[in-house]
Order: sequence, then structure tokens, then C-alpha cells
Amino acid sequence: MRATTARPLTRLPFYVLLVLLTWVFVAPLLWMLSTSLKTNADATRLPPSWIPRPFTTEAYVPLLSLGSETPVLRWFLNSILTATANALLVVGTSVLAAYALARLEFPGRRVLFGLIVGTLFIPTFVFLIPNFLIVSSLGWLDSLWALIVPGAGSAFGVFFMRQFFTSLPRELEEAALLEGANQWQIFYRVILPLSRPGIATLTVLSFLTNYNDFIWPVYVLFSPGNFTLPPGLSILQGAYTTNYPVIMAGGVLASIPAIILFVLAQRHVIEGVSRSGLKG
Repeated sequence: MRATTARPLTRLPFYVLLVLLTWVFVAPLLWMLSTSLKTNADATRLPPSWIPRPFTTEAYVPLLSLGSETPVLRWFLNSILTATANALLVVGTSVLAAYALARLEFPGRRVLFGLIVGTLFIPTFVFLIPNFLIVSSLGWLDSLWALIVPGAGSAFGVFFMRQFFTSLPRELEEAALLEGANQWQIFYRVILPLSRPGIATLTVLSFLTNYNDFIWPVYVLFSPGNFTLPPGLSILQGAYTTNYPVIMAGGVLASIPAIILFVLAQRHVIEGVSRSGLKG
């Protein structure tokens, strides 16, 4: 009886730490939501209050209006479209390249993988001007194609999926070969179903990377109607310098897809990250 009562007590500091860490991450989101439901006078009142008095949704009206000078709803749809399309391209190219590097034997395979991994150490700002010139020559400036296609080849995606594929037992592929399956059938019917955690993880990471990107959209998008949320919200902050509820309302709308995506895929993300590091 003493052992059963002593064990929860020894774990009490651990649970307290978890609660504190949870509060650290959740409190800013709750404060952002609370401020978006206040009037501007209430948002700037001292001392600050967590509960809106009065409760109002006026901050969301100019953001959801299609005729507004700051069409947040259109920026939101642009961000969802570009992030989804880019994530699908990243997953498609990374899975195919990673499988070839992990399972197929060909000359220079290790050297090629080393070169791909080496690009991860190059600062992303180095690629801004070359990518801009390529996008300009293709006529994609001030279009959503400039946000979808250039990031389709992901060195991190290839590295991540290659590490995941190497953690899968080769005996499954050998059994499929004995059954008469060819390389494509093994990849499609054996490897891909087992790689759902890794694919889900890469999808989430690629989506969030594109969704939160700020520098590249600022370089290639010029029309406010084509903006995505990160550069658009910076204009929102300039347009409503002191209207904190409107700024926070834009932040609430921007955070909704990321929160939903992580809640739906968190189990696969944890499993994918843990399995990708099992074997080098």
C-alpha cells in the first residue's frame, strides 16, 4: 500500500513541470484570443484583464470582409492553397528520392546523399537571388506559383525519409520479391503503407514551413490580393498600429490551421520523428 501511494508522490514534481510548460505554451494563445474579443479601449486598459469587458467580435469584421483593404480571408486561402500544394510536392519528390537512396544500389549513391545533406548547412538566404532570377525568367513573379514550386525539392525531406526508410526491415521487401513483386510494387504496396508516420510528419513540417514563410513571399509577391498571411499580417499591423484586437484577431485566424493540423497528426508526428532516428 505504501509503494502505490509513494509512486504518485515521487512523480508529482514531473506533473507540476508539465503543467507549467503547458501553461507557458498555451497562455500566449489564450491571451491572443482574449484580446481579439475586446474593444481597443479594453485591450489597452491597465491593469490588463483576461476576460473581455465587453465581449465583442468587432475586430473580426474588417478581416473577414472581402472588400476590405486588408483581405485577411483571401490571404488565409492563399496560404492554405500554397502550403498544401507545396507540401504535396515536397512529399512526392522526397519519398521517391529517399527510397532510391535508401534501398537501390547505384554508383555514387553515398556521395549523392552526402551532397544533399551538405546543402542543409547552406543558409537559406544564399538561395534568394538565384531563386528570384529563376522565378522571374519563368514569369511567376507576383503569382502563387512562386511560392509552390521553388521549394518542391527539399533536402531535409530527402534526409528525413531516407532515415525512416532505413529503419524498415528488409525482410519485408525480400518476402515480396519471393512473391513475384517488382520494385515499384514493393515501394507502393509495402514501403508506403509502413511509412505513413514519416510521410505524415514530413507533410506537417512542410506545410508549416511554407505556411509561416515570410521572407520569400515578400520578395516575389507585390499585389496585396496575392499575399499570404505572414506578409499580409505585417501590413495589417501597419494599417492598425494601435488597434490591438484587430492585430490579435489576425493572429488567431493564422494559428487555426496550424493547431488543427498538429492536433490531427500529433500521433503520427511523434512516431515518425522517433522512428526516423533509429538507424543511420
